Amino acid sequence: MPNFNVSVIVSTYNQPHWLEKVLRGLACQSIKKFEIVIADDGSGPETKGVIERCRKILSLDIKHVWHDDDGFRKTKILNEAVKVSGGDYLIFLDGDCIPRRDFVETHLRNSAKGFFLSGGAFRLPMSVSKVISGDDIQSGRIFKIKWLLKAGVPLSVKASKLVESSWFTRFMNKVTPAGATWNGGNSSTWREYIFALNGFNEDMHYGAEDREFGSRLGNYGIRGKQIRYSAICLHLDHGRSYINNSHLKENKAIWRKSIKDKVLKTERGIIKV
Repeated sequence: MPNFNVSVIVSTYNQPHWLEKVLRGLACQSIKKFEIVIADDGSGPETKGVIERCRKILSLDIKHVWHDDDGFRKTKILNEAVKVSGGDYLIFLDGDCIPRRDFVETHLRNSAKGFFLSGGAFRLPMSVSKVISGDDIQSGRIFKIKWLLKAGVPLSVKASKLVESSWFTRFMNKVTPAGATWNGGNSSTWREYIFALNGFNEDMHYGAEDREFGSRLGNYGIRGKQIRYSAICLHLDHGRSYINNSHLKENKAIWRKSIKDKVLKTERGIIKV
């Protein structure tokens, strides 16, 4: 495996029970040498308690980066998390996505200069999200199709993401019609590229902020590589009260401009211009 420092940046906001499941998934990784940076967009004290407990009982190397709750400011807290991270290579994971035990290993095995990696997630209904226990995560049974069907997940073609076969996942990663876009819940790239773009655009709220960053990576000459069938995580269900139609419209306008003008660095990023 590659010999460089790795950081897993986990974004979260007021979902302490979901975050604990994600941290338990990270504690079960086949590769142990990585740090975790929690990018906390203003959660309450219960989240801090979960982080402190998991740091102790799961022996995880965790940094907790937090700012006040002032609406959806994920891009800002991600920039702060990037700044304090120590990794040469950064893997981004949402705090509602439980990673399979080979998640970090898969990102590292596929890492290459000139690329970012594009993963996805298998979405669970709320009824199944709630019943997943720490033992279920540690055993790995939650990533088995048979277990998920028994727990109440409807059978669909999307379950093919969970097939554990190296030739099948390589084939599906090549033939999937889904583009290799930057997906903030499961993507990775080199630290130097993120700083070259001045990080994430802090003028953007929820909606298209990930895609805008991916477009700037493309403008910089960094190509996407598809790993949605091999870097597996389970997406726990939740509401989205932060969706705002006017913000979506503004974000898409920023995204279109970044594509049209071939923007590289955002003026509202890690360093404010």
